[in-house]
Amino acid sequence: MVHNALPLFYVFHFYLFGVIALASAVAFVTRKSPVAAALWLVTTMFCLAAMYVLLDAQFLGAIQILVYAGAIMVVFLFVIMLLNLGHPSELADARGLGWKLAAGLVGLALLAQILALTRANLPE
Repeated sequence: MVHNALPLFYVFHFYLFGVIALASAVAFVTRKSPVAAALWLVTTMFCLAAMYVLLDAQFLGAIQILVYAGAIMVVFLFVIMLLNLGHPSELADARGLGWKLAAGLVGLALLAQILALTRANLPE
């Protein structure tokens, strides 16, 4: 397989799985139910495995599914069920509006730094 000129099929699916992985990672972080969050994490792991396969790293893709989406997620769900957290509406939400605004501002500051570094003419 020539790596200089990849067919549109590979490029399209690589970016598709990347966008799905990012969206499911955001959904994983924003869920209040730990079981729903664990399922979104499994989706993220499967998308990363698909990206490994598209990069001709089939062994890493298989290990990604077996180890992370399989074994670690079983342990994660076992701990969730062992703790018996109850319904998410019963849990108090410790994330107040101030913390959400602070996190948003930190995220914007990091994004601004990344943009500034990518546009800067650095000596080589």
